Amino acid sequence: MSGILDLLNSDLGKTIISGVSGSTNTDQGKTSSVLTMALPVLMKAMERNASTPEGAQGLMGALNDKHDGSILDNLSGLFGGGVNEEVKTDGSKILGHILGQRQQGVQQVIGQKAGLDAGSVGNILKVAAPILMGVLGKQSRQNNVSSQSGLGDLLGGLLGGASQSGPRTKEQGFLEQILDADGDGSIVDDVAGMVLGGGSKKKGGLGGLLGGLFGR
Repeated sequence: MSGILDLLNSDLGKTIISGVSGSTNTDQGKTSSVLTMALPVLMKAMERNASTPEGAQGLMGALNDKHDGSILDNLSGLFGGGVNEEVKTDGSKILGHILGQRQQGVQQVIGQKAGLDAGSVGNILKVAAPILMGVLGKQSRQNNVSSQSGLGDLLGGLLGGASQSGPRTKEQGFLEQILDADGDGSIVDDVAGMVLGGGSKKKGGLGGLLGGLFGR
């Protein structure tokens, strides 16, 4: 199963980036930067939430119902006339549920690295969140996911195989660090080092992928 960043590099991913960019009036390069950083963070947050039976049940219910992947079947229609307010409202609810009180801090950290304000990052994520849920819903159906452990494996696979039970990796630490941001900006430099810098020490895994996509 391909990871979430592989998806962004695919034709589908390019369509999503272009569509989100157009619907939020945001530079396409900056939109790509935001999604490259944000989607793994959202996936990690979902993995955290799904580590409890209640959280897993809630996410499974959403994937089996509203977010079954059908949104991916007509992206040209979704973006063609401008993304409607219902989708954005849904995206806002998804973000609030996934990130909770961490949402503002996450948007601030990502915005500082992408060169956008937190509000613009939020607008991008409102459009992207329902699409991400659609990707999960489609993967869930294709893999016949029906249990908490199956859901954890699905999320771990999309994060690049970093399962909850496996060894803690550098990229897991990076994602958790962003998720633990409280909005004061104190971890921005550390996150920047993980995403953008570090030279040979940061090769491989999600850190390497992110670094490569950001031209390092």
